Amino acid sequence: MRDAMRISIFTGSLFWIALLAQGLHAQALDLAEHGDQRVVLGALPCAGAGQARQRGWRHLAWEIQKRTSLETELELLAVDPAGPGLFATPLLLWSCEGPVAELAPAARQNLRRFLSMGGLLWIDDPQAAPDGTFMTSVKAELGKLWSDKSLAVVPSDHVLFKSFFLVRNQGGRRRVGRLQGLSLGDRLAVIHTPNDILGALSRDLLGNEELVVEGGSLMREYALRMGVNLVMYALCLDYKDDRVHLPFILKRRRI
Repeated sequence: MRDAMRISIFTGSLFWIALLAQGLHAQALDLAEHGDQRVVLGALPCAGAGQARQRGWRHLAWEIQKRTSLETELELLAVDPAGPGLFATPLLLWSCEGPVAELAPAARQNLRRFLSMGGLLWIDDPQAAPDGTFMTSVKAELGKLWSDKSLAVVPSDHVLFKSFFLVRNQGGRRRVGRLQGLSLGDRLAVIHTPNDILGALSRDLLGNEELVVEGGSLMREYALRMGVNLVMYALCLDYKDDRVHLPFILKRRRI
């Protein structure tokens, strides 16, 4: 994993360099100099009911620290999509009990710039309902960001499914659909997990699993592995597509 960490640091450096080169925010340098090296998950605002699955992220962040070389912040960081805090992390989450908050034009422009510069938006549906209020509002906002793009199923041979674990099933609290994404160039800028991954991982402060999961512990483990892969992809992009990894990947698939 030393290679992964080097790539991770390099990717993060490129993110900050691009940010400063664009002259977007004078506060970016301060964030980079005074922030620590922990992976932070920024939470975009919700309308009404507010953020969902904060305990799901806490458990995922804890497992990431156990299973990888990454250090993670256990608490979600609420970010203003119109402000400089949006650029404090390369990874954002939208997961709401109800609809997402409608973005103002300035926030929409800021988020579009964040995503075009290498940031990643993770949409995890706590309702696990393709036509629910959450996804309906998400699709409306994505349509305002890019009128010519929409979510599409991510092919099973995409590097996302091997960025850390070899994943064949994304897991989740329910089984309602396949993982989707929206690409900018050859990079996934938006990833939608429709089966409520964070719900499958949610635990109370005593470590007890909070929600019933279709498929039980196996689906929880698949959800965990997909969550780890998603964070690694946000930091490392497609380094696992390098041919130096091919023999090891093929060997693991034969086991």
